Formats: sequence, C-alpha cells, structure tokens
Amino acid sequence: MAEKVKVLLALPVSGEQRQQIEGVSHRLEVASLTRAQRLAWREGRPLWAGYQEPPPSGDETPEEARSRLDALLAGSEVILSNPMVPGDILQRAPNLRWLQLTSAGVDRLLDAPVVRSPAVEVTTASGIHAVPISEFVIGAMLAFAKGFPGALRAQVESRWSAYLPEEMEGKTVGILGMGAIGSRVAALAHAFGMEVLAIRRSVGSRHKGDGHVAEFMPPSELPYLLGESDYVVVAVPLTDESHHMIGEPELRSMKPSAVIVNIARGPVVDEPALVRALKEGWIAGAALDVFEQEPLPPESDLWKLPNVLLTPHVSGGTPRYMERAVDLFCDNLRHYLEGRPLRNVVDTERGY
Repeated sequence: MAEKVKVLLALPVSGEQRQQIEGVSHRLEVASLTRAQRLAWREGRPLWAGYQEPPPSGDETPEEARSRLDALLAGSEVILSNPMVPGDILQRAPNLRWLQLTSAGVDRLLDAPVVRSPAVEVTTASGIHAVPISEFVIGAMLAFAKGFPGALRAQVESRWSAYLPEEMEGKTVGILGMGAIGSRVAALAHAFGMEVLAIRRSVGSRHKGDGHVAEFMPPSELPYLLGESDYVVVAVPLTDESHHMIGEPELRSMKPSAVIVNIARGPVVDEPALVRALKEGWIAGAALDVFEQEPLPPESDLWKLPNVLLTPHVSGGTPRYMERAVDLFCDNLRHYLEGRPLRNVVDTERGY
C-alpha cells in the first residue's frame, strides 16, 4: 500500500471543505490546526491588517499549541496556508514538498528560504480573485462615471447638487497586466462598449487584439497606453520591475480627465507622486484598494482628497473565497498525486 501523503491545513476551512479535500484520494491524511495552533503558526500575527480573530479557547496553552504544531509540521508533506508562513518552516517541516498559498501574490515571501528551496514547490491561488476584483474595478469606474462619490458627500450634507454623469460606452480603458484579473476586466469593459488596450509582458510589439482587446502592447508602450486611456487599471504583480511603474512621468502623460484604479499592490504606484497628481489636477481621480503602507496612516492626504475612492485592500474579498481556494487546491492535489505539473508554480526569476 502506498504511503499516506500528510496534508496540513494551516488556515480555517469548513467541515464540508475538509471533506472535499479528503475526498480527493484515500492516500491523503489530512490534519487541521486548532485556533491556538494557527496563532502559533502565524507567530501571533493577525490574518490581515485590521482583522480580529476570536481568541483561542482555553483548552490549549500557547506552549501546548506550539508543541502540537511542531509535531504536525514534522510529518507534513503538503501545507495549505496564507502567506504568513514561519521563517523557519524548512527546519520544522523537513518532509515538506509542496506549499499551496491562498494568495495570488507572493511578493512578501519571494526572498523566503521556503520559496527559494529546490526541495519545495510553492504555488499560488492566482485566478481565484478574477470575479470579485474585476467586479470591483467595474464598480469603481462606474462610481466615477456616474459621480457617486460627490453625490454621497452631498447626501451626507443634505445638499441638492445636480451634475451631469458620464457614460462608459465609447471610453477607453488601459489595463496593465493581462492575467486572470486583467482578462476578466477586459471582458466586462468590452460588454460596456469600451475600447480595451492592454499591456502584456510577453508581447514583443504593439498589435491588434482579438475578442475583448482592441490592442495588445509591450511594457515599453506604457506612455502610449496612458495617453489614450480614460481609465487605467493596474493589475500587475509587484516585482522589482513593476515597483513604482506608475510615477510622475507616467501620471503626467495621462489625460487630465483620466481615472486610475489600483487593485494590484500599493508600491506599483509612486504614492507621493499620485497625491500631487490628484491635488494639482494632472488626472481626475483614483480608486485605490492598495497602498504603499497598510493600513493607510490617518495622516495620509489620500483620506481627504475629494477625487479619491479608498477601500482597505478588500477588492479580492468574497464569501466564496475559500470555496474557490479549496477547489484550486483539490485540483492541484490531483496533479500532485499523479505526478503532473502543478498549477501556479512560483517562478522566482519572474517574481510571481
């Protein structure tokens, strides 16, 4: 009989989702961490900024939780986790061969030994955010086109302030990054009658697109795309190459009537330059879900600017998040057990 493959679930999953994972194969031996053990796994850090997880029950002391966690790690071959992976995971989990993350980005872990280890494959959840984030992007563009931010301020002030909304049909949207998110934004924007321009890293020269995209272009054509676009959607992973991809020269090359939407990572956009652009009217507005520092500090000028729509890094959030993450994990488990290549393997040279 083949040896059991020990799978550790280092984040909360429902009973139904655990059964779904166990149902992939009788070869799997699945273990879930308790709340106290998950806290030990994350080394006391919250799941994400501003999130308050209920405290662990009193059944396990921190010392007991750490000890039981170490016992589970010692035998684990596969781990499902968010990016909050202990820095010494390779020492504590010597049998680890595959780490599945529930995040699409790996920028916070790129230099971690576990990602650089030739003995461990690290995969991301790239693709599972396409639906909620693309809907968020369309919602942000609609908000600016229809003047919702100003209308809400007027409503709070009980002030009747008539204005002329715009249409999205006939406008141009430039998408930076054509992964799963960018591709679905393109499809939705096309359905609104918008012209779609897209930058794709693998493209060698500007050429006509097909389907939802009017033109594809390489990163070198960024100034052209920015100058043509009424809406600019930032959907690239954070790498050394994309850090401050949008700075003062890029912002100045945009239309004064243009709006930028960033759902990627904060450092892709030079935040001080963006603040100047918004204050001085280089561009008309910004919808920002990500920031260079998170949580966004209370003293940031972005909070007070009337032409900014801010959300606290929630564009990928959805009640169906773990449903999609577990579906992807189960599919990758089948690949793993059958010796087939895994989906979304991190390429350390590309940075994602």
